[in-house]
Amino acid sequence: MLSRVANTLYWMVRYVERADNLARLIDVNQQLLLDFESLDSERLRAFWEPIILSNGDEELFGTLYEEAGSAEVIRFLTNDRRNPNSIVSCIAFARENGRTVRDQLSDELWEELNSLYLALTTGDIAAQAESDPGPFYAMIRRAAMTFHGIAASTTPRGEAWEFMNLGRHLERADKTTRFLDIANYLPNGIDGEAPGILHWSAILRSCGAMGPFRSQFRGEITPENVVQFLVFSHDFPRSVRYCVDWVDQSLHRISGSPRGTFTCEAEREAGCVLSELNFGCAGNAFDLGLHTFLDGLQGRFNTIGNEVFETYVLMPERVQSHSLSSFTSNPPTSSWHAEQQQQQQQ
Repeated sequence: MLSRVANTLYWMVRYVERADNLARLIDVNQQLLLDFESLDSERLRAFWEPIILSNGDEELFGTLYEEAGSAEVIRFLTNDRRNPNSIVSCIAFARENGRTVRDQLSDELWEELNSLYLALTTGDIAAQAESDPGPFYAMIRRAAMTFHGIAASTTPRGEAWEFMNLGRHLERADKTTRFLDIANYLPNGIDGEAPGILHWSAILRSCGAMGPFRSQFRGEITPENVVQFLVFSHDFPRSVRYCVDWVDQSLHRISGSPRGTFTCEAEREAGCVLSELNFGCAGNAFDLGLHTFLDGLQGRFNTIGNEVFETYVLMPERVQSHSLSSFTSNPPTSSWHAEQQQQQQQ
């Protein structure tokens, strides 16, 4: 497979997954606000600011908005095109990536992605999100799940599928850690206390994990149980450990090397993270400090993403550009590398 195609498919799926997770996060937290009485501007900021901080967008948000109330944060995360990580921006990027590799996608998959893009770029998105937020974000979640389902049903199990699967699970693992990290930015909560059961319940609902969690822990929602389930579960599809296992599988299927060995830094780092998650537990995370633990995982996911780019996108292009060096002085990898750095969420 051409390295350009692999990179495009990888990011197409990552962007759809990112939009899905943002829709979940916004919807759940809007519902959480209903459990509290009316909040003044300072307490609203204490409620929404952790969401911006956990996504690493505080600098951009601060330059675009003076206040951090519900309307500003929701607009920033939903339909602000100045934010490259907003839902509308992510779907636009995903659709553009899909358009450039249209021949690699089934008709059904392209139609679903294009339909979602048109739904989010025609009409007043801000008004829809404000007047009827529940159905609006539910539509985005359903469309994203339909996209992934069609991809699973119509994509041959070759390299294209593995790069798509790699992007989806790496993005999902990253977002699960960021959902959990929100609690670390709530030292005083919006009610003057440490994050309580409502906040941890919101994190579970953001991951679609409330039902499976209750089945395993019989409804006892504690920080330790939530972290154990969302980070270390072996069978919940959105747990960090489950996603990293799929990342490791896809990397080895792409390279053809057996699991337990490595042929590149991406495989080595994924294998190390998976081993630590296989034998770790929530107690280890809290002993280290939950924020430190989650921040470390996010950094390592970025490392895996960068190494995938170096191994499968940048290095093949370097070989090609070197052989054509007498014909061009500006290899195309420089712009690709800049784009990769912009796309990778820090």
